[in-house]
Amino acid sequence: MIEQIVYQNQLLGLVVSHRFNKPGIHFFTTNDLSQQLAYIRHPSGKFIQPHVHKPVHREIAHTQEVLLLKKGKLRVDFYNDQQEYLESHILEAGDVILLVTGGHGFEVLEEIEMIEVKQGPYVGKQEDKIQFFGITTEQAKIVGLVQQ
Repeated sequence: MIEQIVYQNQLLGLVVSHRFNKPGIHFFTTNDLSQQLAYIRHPSGKFIQPHVHKPVHREIAHTQEVLLLKKGKLRVDFYNDQQEYLESHILEAGDVILLVTGGHGFEVLEEIEMIEVKQGPYVGKQEDKIQFFGITTEQAKIVGLVQQ
């Protein structure tokens, strides 16, 4: 239900299946990542103490993204830092993915609706991204929890 995509000891991504449903709080990320991902399930009537977050200076070197697929089916293609294709995973409605390092591309397999969360402020496509040519549909090597 939780799948780590790793290449040469480098975490590229983390997929949380929509089937994951354990009670309590479950952090899937280590404390050193600039984007933290957790699943929380509490029963009705549970109180969460009100709080504010203290200002903490953080230095972020790479943008990390969280995608929540609300509807549809999406193929995620993973690439290493040298833009070499590694593997693909299929996300279904309700799945969440944290994109940590390396490269990634997507093919929409069924019309999607998704929410994206990433660090800001956005500095623009030219400053933030290096785009490159990826694989074709026929070249995709599907691995992981969900397969077509």
